[in-house]
Amino acid sequence: MKSFLLWLGSLCAPFFVVAFLIEGFTRPQYNWMRYPISSLSIGRLGWTQIMNFVITGTLVALIGIGLRLTFAPHSRGSLFGPILLVVAGIGLIGAGIFVSDPVFGFPPDKPLVLAQFTSHGHLHDLFSTLWFLGLPAACSVLVVRFFTIGEPGWAVYSLVSGLGMIAFFVVASMGFFQRPAFVDVAGIYQRLSATTGLLWASLIAIHAARAGAGN
Repeated sequence: MKSFLLWLGSLCAPFFVVAFLIEGFTRPQYNWMRYPISSLSIGRLGWTQIMNFVITGTLVALIGIGLRLTFAPHSRGSLFGPILLVVAGIGLIGAGIFVSDPVFGFPPDKPLVLAQFTSHGHLHDLFSTLWFLGLPAACSVLVVRFFTIGEPGWAVYSLVSGLGMIAFFVVASMGFFQRPAFVDVAGIYQRLSATTGLLWASLIAIHAARAGAGN
């Protein structure tokens, strides 16, 4: 059961990336290099991105559950690492359920607003925060775990992934808030942040599933 959860959860990165790439290239008036992924949830076709958030968040949460079942009880990171992954997954699910307001320039026929202004918009930001903080936090917990159990390569990869996700997100945020040097590429950096975190989650799930199968 735990291996099944991990293998299934490992689909989170390819599923999310393929979905937002297809949507970003095909949505009318949408500039994927400039606008947030969340803006794809707005409008008549928004249900596709809503489902992308909900399904991907569920897959990430399954990784957390699978890791909790796989890790030896009371071992380093066996509790908080999986919990933080579940929290991150819940964040994505909530970000899908509570749709973003028209912010940061999309749709282009709406006034430029740089903050959420409705209750569901504020909830979208709240749940998004669980994602953008929860996953790097999970990375940091597993950094310690991997060093402790003698897997320095995975420790370094986890560290780089967590820091990279945060760095890309900071640059994306500067662009979304209309800093001239970053505004036209903010969407790229947000996608790099999400992809960095999800790829780490996918690979950690595969690593744990293989290690569990070998025991």
